[in-house]
Amino acid sequence: MTSRTTPRRTVLLAAAALTTTTAAATGCGSDGDGGDGGTESGTPATTRPTDGATATGPAGTPLASTSEIPVGGGTIFKDRKVVVTQPSEGEFKAFSAVCTHQNCLVSKVADGTIDCPCHGSKFAIADGAVEAGPAPRPLPAEQITVSGGTITLA
Repeated sequence: MTSRTTPRRTVLLAAAALTTTTAAATGCGSDGDGGDGGTESGTPATTRPTDGATATGPAGTPLASTSEIPVGGGTIFKDRKVVVTQPSEGEFKAFSAVCTHQNCLVSKVADGTIDCPCHGSKFAIADGAVEAGPAPRPLPAEQITVSGGTITLA
C-alpha cells in the first residue's frame, strides 16, 4: 500500500479559503449583546436591531427619526453598517460602522466616541477621526439626508 501526500500549497490554499469563508459568515466584533453604551450627555446610545422595520432596505429608506439619535451620542444600524451621530443639537453625521483596522463592526457610542470592541479603536462622533488606535484611518463618512424629522441614508 502506498500513501499519497497532499502538496503543502494545496493545504494552505484550502485553509485560506476556509478562513475567509468563516470570517465572512461570522463577522468580526459584536457578540450580539446589543453593545449599548452611555454618551457624554448621559443619554444611552442605541443599537438598532437587524430586523427593525425602519433600519432595513435600500438607500433612500428612512433609518430613524431625529429624536432617536441622542445629542452627544449616536445609534448604530448594524444591518446597514452605518452609525449616525448627533455631536451637537440638530447636527447629524453618518459614518461607516466598519472599523478601519480589521473590519469589525463598531459596537457602541460612548463618551463622544464610536467604539470598536475588537482591538479598542475609538473614533470621534463629530468627524469619524481616530481618537485611539490601532485603526489607521478615520471612519468613512456616509451620506444622509435629514428632512421633516427623518434621517434617511442617501
